[in-house]
Amino acid sequence: MDMFLTVIGALNEGFLQTLKLFAITLIGALPLGLIISFGSMSRFTPLRLLTRLVVWIIRGTPLMLQLLILFFVPGIVLESGSPWPSGESGRFLASAIAFIINYACYFSEIYRGGIQGVPVGQQEAGQVLGMTKSQIFFHVTLLQMVKRIVPPMSNEIITLVKDTSLARIISMQEIIWAGYAFI
Repeated sequence: MDMFLTVIGALNEGFLQTLKLFAITLIGALPLGLIISFGSMSRFTPLRLLTRLVVWIIRGTPLMLQLLILFFVPGIVLESGSPWPSGESGRFLASAIAFIINYACYFSEIYRGGIQGVPVGQQEAGQVLGMTKSQIFFHVTLLQMVKRIVPPMSNEIITLVKDTSLARIISMQEIIWAGYAFI
């Protein structure tokens, strides 16, 4: 019974780390994804092309590879050593940043598709009514965009729950890592 309680305690601790990584990723990636989507729809061509290139690269590489690169490469390249704090906090910070960047790029494409999916006639109707561009965005486009992006956003959020287990690749002590420790 004592061993069972020890295992359950470790799994609970790993579960809390997983939950924390999930929450921080959502809090950081949702607004960052919207900002990135505005960059990918910008009328300033260099910004639009650069943003789309970065999103294409991030979405085209595996998250596990991004975690490894973000955690290990700065320590190899910088002569002063790793920029991450030592121990579990450094691993968590690196994981959170990698997850936020990765999911922000996915969310940006969902936002972009939702915004561009609203018919132009809706925006023209707002202009006829004398609305400013920001009023049209917040009162016309944003409301219609939300109903279009809910299904793909929920799919990405479910995928995020599953992807948090990848943080074990850099030895972050999340729930899968805790389970393997006892096996």
